[in-house]
Amino acid sequence: MRVLSVAVALVVVVAAACLAAPRGADGAGECGATPPDTVALRLAPCASAAEDPGSAPSGSCCSAVHAIGKQSPRCLCAVMLSNTARSAGIKAEVAITIPKRCNLADRPVGYKCGGNQAN
Repeated sequence: MRVLSVAVALVVVVAAACLAAPRGADGAGECGATPPDTVALRLAPCASAAEDPGSAPSGSCCSAVHAIGKQSPRCLCAVMLSNTARSAGIKAEVAITIPKRCNLADRPVGYKCGGNQAN
């Protein structure tokens, strides 16, 4: 039930963000033409892992994080620090540890994410 509530909250926040999201002249940002608040919906399987630093992320969570991280470390940081994630109750300091907890070999080790390290 909690995951469903988080998913519904994400949809509402993303809808509002899509209407108000400022874009550069070419529409590109950290995640290309897609706003980080929209990309954040892909992290719905990570809801529990982003709240509890002691939990093991699910396989679907690790797959989503890996796919976003391959796009760019800047995009992954922007998604984890997005208004959508924050509104869903995601703790950024916990969320940025997910790539390490997923044992992703190509995670951005040492990359600064919002003043914290995402290693």
